[in-house]
This record gives sequence, structure tokens and C-alpha cells, in this order.
Amino acid sequence: MIFDPTTCCACAAVQELQGEAPLTLSGEGLWAGVLSSGQCVLECPGSQSAAGSSGDFLLGFGTFTLRPVTPCHLLCVRLTGLAVQQFLAGLPQPRFADGASCPSAAELLARVCGAGNADDAASAAAPYTLLCALVHGDEESRRLSPLVARAVEAIRDNYMALYGVEELSAQLGVSKCHLVRVFSSEMGMPPGRFLTSVRIEAAKLLLAEREYSLEMIAGLCGFSGANYLCRVFKRETGLSPAAWRETAAHKAVVQKLPARNNEIYV
Repeated sequence: MIFDPTTCCACAAVQELQGEAPLTLSGEGLWAGVLSSGQCVLECPGSQSAAGSSGDFLLGFGTFTLRPVTPCHLLCVRLTGLAVQQFLAGLPQPRFADGASCPSAAELLARVCGAGNADDAASAAAPYTLLCALVHGDEESRRLSPLVARAVEAIRDNYMALYGVEELSAQLGVSKCHLVRVFSSEMGMPPGRFLTSVRIEAAKLLLAEREYSLEMIAGLCGFSGANYLCRVFKRETGLSPAAWRETAAHKAVVQKLPARNNEIYV
């Protein structure tokens, strides 16, 4: 085999933090995880404490403790291998990173955890794919301009009812062209695509619940109808909603909740 992803990066352990009890992590390699709800503080001997909130992802090594500030949920994996060693060489201390720098982290983490003992090529490569996606997480958190930070917050808070970039730019008091230019520069994607990605993540969560029809999911996630949801979902994920639902049924993994999750389930 020319390239063996398990030599570069493999999943050695899975841990879950849920509720208010602290969790201490240790062991060789990199702990990578997603804080899907709540707020948490990372405490590491000899280092300054780091705070994380819903949507952030964890990058940790050595021995450290996660101490919930509010009831929270965090799912993480310990990655080991040659590529992990190189990754850790550039990570000065355990920390939480801005989830916006890796919007696919929750999905990739679920893929790693769901792979289990599967021996197919895609499952073997899942940890390495996750590590590659986290490559920018070892940098200092990006400082978004006030405009982009407001745009991101508005999308996450109102993705169900937001008609599009025109409405968003009007809410923010700027022209559509200016918003697209600044947002794309800082986020690496235009605001319309970011809105779509947030809606797709919300749809995935609802697809995991059998009682929700495609038409209902479309309405709850801001799509105009079930047919449009199917087209966009297939384009973005490579799977139809029905096929993704069947795959997700075999994975008991809690993924990152988008903002306003309480309203989704009303």
C-alpha cells in the first residue's frame, strides 16, 4: 500500500463529557472534539485556562481537565500517528478553537466515531481526514470584524426564516456586494454558502429522528420544500436525505446543534 492513513493518524480512544461533572483526559496523541452545547473551561497544569462555548472544537494533549461552567456536551477522540506528532509540534498548549474555522468538524468527528471496527478504506481514512480539517485550529482564533461576526450570529440565530443574503445585508445595514466581499475574505466562503451549510447541519439532526417528514424538515430548516431540500442536500453531501438517514440510523453519535435548537423541536 502506497499510503496507509492509519500510520499517519488513527483513533485510539473516544470520550464523552455530558452534564456538569468534570472530565480529565490524558494519553499519547491529540484529543480532538466538538463542544455541541453549553460552556466549558479547559484547565491544564502550567497553562492558562481556556474557555469554550457551544460550537467550538477542542484541541488537547497531555493531561488536562474539562470543567463545565453550564451543563454541556462534548464528544472527543484521541488521535495518534505520525501526522498527529507533526500537528502537535505546532500546538503550543491545549485550547478551544473557533468552530467557524472548521465547520465540518462535527460531521467528521461523527464519521470517526461511527467507523468503529469497520475495515473499509473510508473508515480507515476518517481520522486522517478529521486531522486535515483541523489544520487551521492550531492557529490563534481568528478575529472576525464586527460586521462578519454579526453576520455569522444572524445566520446561526435565524437560518430557518432568513430569505437570503439580500435580507441579511439589509438587516446589517450594508450593501449585498460589500457583505459578500468582506464575509468571503474572512470566512473563506460567501454568506449564502455559509447559510446553506448551517441549514444542512440542522437537516442532518432532524433526519436522525424518524418522525420528521422531509417536508417538515424542509420547513424547519429554511428550505422552500422537500424537493429543493433533496437537491441541495445531495449536492452538498453526495447523499440523498433518505440515504443519509439510513446511514445515520447506525451511528449513535450526538452531533453539533446549530443555534436555536430549542425552536427546532417545538
